[in-house]
Amino acid sequence: MSIERFLNQTVSPWMNAEGPESDIILTSRIRLARNLKNFMFPTLGTQEEAKKVLDKFKQMIPLINLYPLKDAELLMMEELQPLHKQVLVEKHLISPNLAEQSPQGACLLSQDEVISIMVNEEDHIRIQCIFSGLQLEEALNLANAVDDQLEQHLDYAFSEVRGYLTSCPTNVGTGLRASVMMHLPGLVMTQQMKQLIPSINQLGFVVRGIYGEGSEALGNIFQISNQITLGKSEQDIILDLKNVVEQIVQQERSARESIVKTAGIQLEDKVWRSLGILKNSRIIESKEAAKCLSDVRLGIDIGYIENISRNILNELMILTQPGFLQQYAGGPLRPFERDVRRATLIRERLLLENNS
Repeated sequence: MSIERFLNQTVSPWMNAEGPESDIILTSRIRLARNLKNFMFPTLGTQEEAKKVLDKFKQMIPLINLYPLKDAELLMMEELQPLHKQVLVEKHLISPNLAEQSPQGACLLSQDEVISIMVNEEDHIRIQCIFSGLQLEEALNLANAVDDQLEQHLDYAFSEVRGYLTSCPTNVGTGLRASVMMHLPGLVMTQQMKQLIPSINQLGFVVRGIYGEGSEALGNIFQISNQITLGKSEQDIILDLKNVVEQIVQQERSARESIVKTAGIQLEDKVWRSLGILKNSRIIESKEAAKCLSDVRLGIDIGYIENISRNILNELMILTQPGFLQQYAGGPLRPFERDVRRATLIRERLLLENNS
């Protein structure tokens, strides 16, 4: 295994699986933040301390006895080109923060890309597990299994009163950040999403774009995650998030049914026009591509389109990002060149789907 495998495999295996509620919920993610005792947090520590943390982590890797991490690959940020790091960010395998961090940053990736352990990000250790569809409990169980393995060999910074100590106060306690990535075109089209976001925030959850904090909700894809980690158990956090997500799923289904009933022909026209744009465009910007892909995925989900797999939309959402386009081109591309290559790639991929 090598970095080329992670770069050239367009969609992580967990994005191809059909998890529960996968027509609306793309992925469930669990992230655990941990720091080592007697070391400064990465946000305040020196490069020398960061190197010691990384060395401790490297020494521990051969001692890990967990099958999902068998043959896992350690990727050193200082050894990766900026474009390679951008691709890993676009695949949600590392955070933008880690990509921009010091040379002492690293990431241990499992072969199936379900587990990602980031080192020297905002915290010393960040364990991430991603599953398809609504599988928060499954992702938490795996993350806890990884955490247990690491804690056998690493001395965590922990307080009996406050729980796990983290760089950001909002992560103190369980150190758990749970999130789901949802495709919500119905709620956006019916203008309900604008009203829903403040209500979700009031319940202690946050709504972000496709790449987390500060990112845009391209293609009607939103991330819903918990804000509170202190004073609540992991199970309570998961249960509360799951309850909120299930309500959003019901509202999205109702919104889709309403649109089909009240604007069926207009919606059908919108879906097929978007598919026509994707099949025939010679130049397409990322925002327009994301919008059209969202429309086509909705058309697949409600039965307008039957000869295209839903998974291809997952694939194209990643494949048409700037980093991936340049990776496949073999080097940097100007914005206009990316728009041309994006259109070509989408046409060729849809043609391949129709011929399969």
